[in-house]
Amino acid sequence: MSPWLLACLVGLVGSAFGATPEEWRTRSIYFLLTDRFARTDGSTTATCVSKMGQYCGGSWQGIIDQLDYIQGMGFTAIWISPVTKQVEGDTSDGTAYHGYWQQDIYDVNSNFGTADDLKDLATAVHDRGMYLMVDVVANHMGYKGAGTDMDTSVFPQFDDPAFYHSHCEVDNYDNQTNVQDCWLGDNTIALADLKTESQAVQDIWYKWVGSLVSNYSIDGLRVDTVKHVNKDFWPGYNSAAGVYCIGEVLEGATSYTCPYQEVMDGLLNYPLYFPLVRAFKSTTGDIGALADMIDNVKSTCSDSTLLGTFSENHDNPRFASYTDDMSLAKNAVAFTIMADGIPIIYAGQEQHYSGSNDPYNREATWLSKYNTTSELYQLVAVVNAVRNHAIYASSDYITYKNYPIYQDDSTLAMRKGYNGTQTVTVLSNLGATGSEYTLALPSTGFTAGIYVTEIFTCSSIQVDDNGDVAVPMASGEPRILYPSSVLDGSGLCT
Repeated sequence: MSPWLLACLVGLVGSAFGATPEEWRTRSIYFLLTDRFARTDGSTTATCVSKMGQYCGGSWQGIIDQLDYIQGMGFTAIWISPVTKQVEGDTSDGTAYHGYWQQDIYDVNSNFGTADDLKDLATAVHDRGMYLMVDVVANHMGYKGAGTDMDTSVFPQFDDPAFYHSHCEVDNYDNQTNVQDCWLGDNTIALADLKTESQAVQDIWYKWVGSLVSNYSIDGLRVDTVKHVNKDFWPGYNSAAGVYCIGEVLEGATSYTCPYQEVMDGLLNYPLYFPLVRAFKSTTGDIGALADMIDNVKSTCSDSTLLGTFSENHDNPRFASYTDDMSLAKNAVAFTIMADGIPIIYAGQEQHYSGSNDPYNREATWLSKYNTTSELYQLVAVVNAVRNHAIYASSDYITYKNYPIYQDDSTLAMRKGYNGTQTVTVLSNLGATGSEYTLALPSTGFTAGIYVTEIFTCSSIQVDDNGDVAVPMASGEPRILYPSSVLDGSGLCT
């Protein structure tokens, strides 16, 4: 057993299956839609046409059976889609396979299994020293039909019309009252907007979220549609959960997004997501804007190390829908894992899936046959390994805030950590046709004369008298430098 995994197991036992923000900092998350990841029958050929919006057969037992695949990439946590009972049947908007059209919050979605199956998943995850994060929705319930005709009796816990805001559509994102009090959805599936400023609604949600975490031994929550709920609701919800909560605020401006970290432990790092994708989706991407946003997030959000860093998810186009250049994809993944915060990789990203907007970006992972030899699967495993080892080797690594040390029109180098245990990540958007050259990299913080290892090529490089490192670059691929003397136990370059 590696020192890192042993430390995970010891730490998990100590946390009694309820993880704090500090514990979540050390994690690396694999995010999956339960319906689209793995089937109980183990099929890797079962049809799943993502554009149809239908249930495809994924299950909690299927996830259990494929935990080796996830852990083989070095992930130490999984985030699964919502587990509550949903709108049933098919509609012109598809089915509720994704989990965001809930109706009965105390029952589970039988398409994925039983309550015992969900408990078995938590046990299986914990037995591996991993954490379980579950997606939750507090903003709305799902109604099959127009909001103007809603029958609240379909919601066992929220059956009183007084629990909801009067019907209106969210149609002005510059008006925060409209965003918070009006309804998402359409006349096929109305997303009934709960009056979360009501004490009665708060009492129901706070009691429920604590019971969800307790009943299913959940370690953390991803919280949907946070900006559509009044901010005053969230501190009580986060506290009642008793675990790390990371909220979705789909907005790129730090001035709008970062204040939500004052009411919730963490946030998905949308401010960084947009310049990250723009920087690497073409060979003319704006590297400078990405470097600027790293500093902007650090100075504006209360703690950038508790944000979730990502370059793909189920709500935005897959990275490979912009470009099929594998080198550019590798750089996006390397940045995602090596930057500040908790890295999140979306199921199928490791297989270079290329679906565009929802629902096309919700492909079945099993159709890849869980290929562990694909280029991105292997790259994710290596980058997670060096991050996991750096965290194990230095207690300060994970709270040391990453910062850019070098940039030019096509290159960004960033450093995280210090005192001889730092990582330096060099990223390029030259693409797969990029030339071979040596980058003279300054400001690394490495001691003159020591040797560092470039993790992907396993090249050993001596730091010169000025502390600079001559980094061999080729084919636009990323590079990660780590002190050779502390690589023991990482399983890398041995």
